[in-house]
Amino acid sequence: MSKIKLNVLGISYSQTQSGAYALVLTEEEGDRRIPIIVGGFEAQSIAIQLEGLKPPRPLTHDLFMNFAKSFHIDLLEVNVYKLEEGVFYSKLYCDNGEQKISIDTRTSDAIALALRFKCPIYTTEEIMERAGIVLEFGSEDKSSTISKETTLSDTTPAKGADKTEEFKDFTTQELNEMLKESIGNEDYERASIIQEELNNRTDS
Repeated sequence: MSKIKLNVLGISYSQTQSGAYALVLTEEEGDRRIPIIVGGFEAQSIAIQLEGLKPPRPLTHDLFMNFAKSFHIDLLEVNVYKLEEGVFYSKLYCDNGEQKISIDTRTSDAIALALRFKCPIYTTEEIMERAGIVLEFGSEDKSSTISKETTLSDTTPAKGADKTEEFKDFTTQELNEMLKESIGNEDYERASIIQEELNNRTDS
């Protein structure tokens, strides 16, 4: 069975489930995207890694990676292998140098770990046909687009212009100081928004 490689496109507030977030995966060679509803903790963990933020203490997924590497266990790849009753199922494929094993896991945890181990993420053509949609990430019409099968579940919030508005009048130096303070206070949601404003200034 051929595998389709996926990349993490981003995270936004879920338009279909209150208090949840939409993790968007996109096929590397194509336009189809898979929105997956994930919980707040998992969303935060993924967003921190996407933004390159360094928490003062290891989060659960950081601890898992540190533990695995201490025993010379490497994560080779993540495979989103099944979609059943609106729930995605994933496996971690690991190698300790002597044997390779697969471990069943929630997809949100699998993605958080894949980002940390910098390993590839794959799925099947069958899942892409069932759940893949052409999604304009950040589109105003996203609420209607993420409704196909996306009580599909197992994210920090979308960092659009409205979120960064309160930080636009601060200097870059002030923002960097606020970023450090937010990370020190483990306020990763605020840190992510500040980081987005800094990224916007770098790109412009």
